[in-house]
Amino acid sequence: MKAIVVTDQAAGAAGMKLVDRPEPQAAINDVVVQVHASSITGDEISWPSTWTDRLGRDRNPSIPGHELAGVVTALGYGTTGLSVGQRVFGLTDWHRDGTLAEYVAVEARNLAPLPGDVDFTVGAALVMPGLTAWQGLFEHGRLRAGQSVLVHGAAGIVGSMAAQLAREAGAYVIGTGRTASRQTALDFGAQEFVDLDNDILEDVGGVDLVFDVLGGDIVKRSAGMIRTGGTLVTITGPTEARPVGGLTIDFVVVPDRAQLSEIVQRLREGRLRTNIGVVSTLDDAVLAFNPAKRVKGKTIIRVRP
Repeated sequence: MKAIVVTDQAAGAAGMKLVDRPEPQAAINDVVVQVHASSITGDEISWPSTWTDRLGRDRNPSIPGHELAGVVTALGYGTTGLSVGQRVFGLTDWHRDGTLAEYVAVEARNLAPLPGDVDFTVGAALVMPGLTAWQGLFEHGRLRAGQSVLVHGAAGIVGSMAAQLAREAGAYVIGTGRTASRQTALDFGAQEFVDLDNDILEDVGGVDLVFDVLGGDIVKRSAGMIRTGGTLVTITGPTEARPVGGLTIDFVVVPDRAQLSEIVQRLREGRLRTNIGVVSTLDDAVLAFNPAKRVKGKTIIRVRP
């Protein structure tokens, strides 16, 4: 099969190439998926999990990519809940070869059925942004109808999904971003917008929840804007910022079949939409990791036409 491999962490995108690799085999509780579309995260070649397995052993060269939509072609021993020929989408394990390939072996529990009326490109774009937003808002932030939430980067890939899900859940959504992002953030569900270039963030007042994707000084300042007992949720790593009488939670997204099913159903009903920037091919996937080629919105690699 054709696959993108990374061979040199220091070289970044220059250490990536398209090669022929053996097709993967399904281990116990795995399925093999013929990948139709994959979604990438531009900085994943800097993650330790790209280069080592869970025991810290080297696995260079490795195949990047962790978000996919495709069709099941084989079942491993003991696999239940999915069948050969079924359309699926989901998030693969960080420490295993990924989805920038024609086939990938995935734990079955990490995948959800992809309805026939949802394009593979759209399915791949839903995975990590949808799961990250869902888990940050509802699992860790325990957001409820009638509460207020400040969503940083509300025009971005994850922030736009968080703004939509929060508003659909009955929360009041305040988005932040740079000047040029105002209309995009409002289009994705923010009811107010704070221009981080020109507005004073603290003028917003108290909110119940902050959903942060920016980190740094912004997350520190945001802690002081949370009502007593509220929550600060961030995906940027550990922080010392703490709301008064409340919680700070940093988390890493995990696969979840039930949540994916909830997310895709909202999309089918017109209550949610993806934020896709560009759709490329596997032959051009290396270019998509070049920082100079980055675009707004999610980058999708269409593996099969």
